[in-house]
Amino acid sequence: MQVDVLNANELKKSAPVFGQLSFDNHEQVVFCNDKDTGLKAIIGIHNTVLGPALGGTRMWDYSSEWEALNDVLRLSRGMTFKSAITGLNLGGGKAVIIGDARTQKTPELMKSFGRFVDSLSGKYITAEDVGMETADMDTVREVTKYVTGISEDKGGAGNPSPITAYGVFMGLKAAVKHKFGSDDLEGKSVLVQGIGHVGETLVEHLTQDGARVFISDINEERLEAVKNKYGAVIFEGSDVYAANVDIYAPCALGATINDDTVKRINAKVIAGAANNQLADELTHGKVLRERGIVYAPDFLINAGGIINVYAELENYGKQEIMRKTENIYNTTLEILSKADKEDMTSHFAALKIAQQRIDDRKKQNLK
Repeated sequence: MQVDVLNANELKKSAPVFGQLSFDNHEQVVFCNDKDTGLKAIIGIHNTVLGPALGGTRMWDYSSEWEALNDVLRLSRGMTFKSAITGLNLGGGKAVIIGDARTQKTPELMKSFGRFVDSLSGKYITAEDVGMETADMDTVREVTKYVTGISEDKGGAGNPSPITAYGVFMGLKAAVKHKFGSDDLEGKSVLVQGIGHVGETLVEHLTQDGARVFISDINEERLEAVKNKYGAVIFEGSDVYAANVDIYAPCALGATINDDTVKRINAKVIAGAANNQLADELTHGKVLRERGIVYAPDFLINAGGIINVYAELENYGKQEIMRKTENIYNTTLEILSKADKEDMTSHFAALKIAQQRIDDRKKQNLK
């Protein structure tokens, strides 16, 4: 087996960070390593014009450090626009810890990560994401105040997943109204791909609203549990993307809408909780528009979670959390209408509004 080894000069030429396709003028990328706990983490801070960069920590068993870097760059950029489009005074950041959350996560590792977060003095504030639980944020809280999503009994807003799911539900209903003229889900078929904390709660909302819900997940035990709890139907087809349903709701990892899948999708509406659903924002967003498929921008409709944890910083209660999350419905309708009027993809329409808010604040800051 031949192994290619780069020398220092070649590595510099390959531009491992600034040359990444996902690098989008990020302000700061921090590599964290702690030999004693085995921590290997990356913190990505994309933009802090509107405020400190807030975004969750994801623990995932990445196949390579390059994959982890690409993920944190994409996710942190998404958080910038998520906060901007939702009207929050926050920037965009994200963190990833490389490892299997089921077997490698320990309180010592989480505290070590928390100390790295603390060293940034509030420029980055962490929260819960894939592979993390509210209890992990409580552990991080022991070593830094720059963490949100801690337990309610400790003064926090608690698990953000239910609010995230409710925001996705609001965005999904708005997209359905835009496509079909009514947001009534009675009899509409929805395929939920990924039934973790957010996906399961979305299934609950959809079922209560009268939708026919199909579910797909790699975890067969979860499938059976959610099927029995809500009466959902396990998708048995060989191609989840070609499923003959009204709405496709991706709620697992991102980039499920890619070169391989984008032309196979039969759904009329795409609205889900996953981040970075479009593998290529420009190309795949355009294909969806040309095919008449309504796409609810992910960074808008999955913003309920950040609205929930933002409450800890601004000290507002559940009523205001729900009001802001319900407003995702109105914002989604506005963006879909803007996309039609200006003949652009819904993703670009949302980015345009978010970027304008950032640019306006940047001008104010320079005065």
